[in-house]
Amino acid sequence: MSGILAGKRILVTGVLTEASIAFQAAKVAQNEGAEVILTGFGRLSLVERIAKRLPKPAPVIELDVTNQEHLDGLADKVREHLGDGVPLDGIVHSIAFGPQGAFNFLEGTWEDVSTAVQVSAYSYKSLAMALLPLMPAGSSIVGLTFDAQIAWPKYDWMGVAKAALESTNRYLARDLGPKGIRCNLVSAGPLKSMAAKSIPGFEELADVWNHRAPIGWDLTDPEPAGRGVVGMLSDFFPRTTGEIVHVDGGVHMMGA
Repeated sequence: MSGILAGKRILVTGVLTEASIAFQAAKVAQNEGAEVILTGFGRLSLVERIAKRLPKPAPVIELDVTNQEHLDGLADKVREHLGDGVPLDGIVHSIAFGPQGAFNFLEGTWEDVSTAVQVSAYSYKSLAMALLPLMPAGSSIVGLTFDAQIAWPKYDWMGVAKAALESTNRYLARDLGPKGIRCNLVSAGPLKSMAAKSIPGFEELADVWNHRAPIGWDLTDPEPAGRGVVGMLSDFFPRTTGEIVHVDGGVHMMGA
């Protein structure tokens, strides 16, 4: 099969619904020639059902990134699907969570904040290390962020967690670069997804895009961000690492 990911094997985390960037990334990756494996947390039957809506069926592995046993066994579970000695060429990290308390900056507790940082930022490093034995030179790790350069309405400690993710990406790029592994993030605009439903005041946050995206932004279309992820997984950016690629309609560069 032809395509920019022809012959590559990609692990995609965070597929919950068809409205997720992770689902679109998996779909575009398959259409571009990749073999895709998914991971799911909690409602595995839901993930397995959604997986059947991809162009080709994809196996689903259970993964809780806060569970060390899951991380320790992940490489072996991926090998079961790929076969011994077959490399993993890419990882999509689409994992983030903040308890409700994390969305109140002044009232959020350390328990709220530490959970948000562990799941949303530290797991990027955890996932990379769990799968490092399978990844050859030329592999690519791509995570999803929400622009952490500024303070957004209502985003609060999740914004801090995303800032931690963006810093984690730079350090991971530094340490995995000598192994030939690239680490980049796609900074996407807001989307009406399952993740959005957990953000109190999401509509107020998203309304910024209705007025400030110079090329426009569709809150219901995750495909542009999915395409951005696949672009960064491909070999078209062989010397790009530690980067944040904005797929947000241009809002990140607009002045006040």
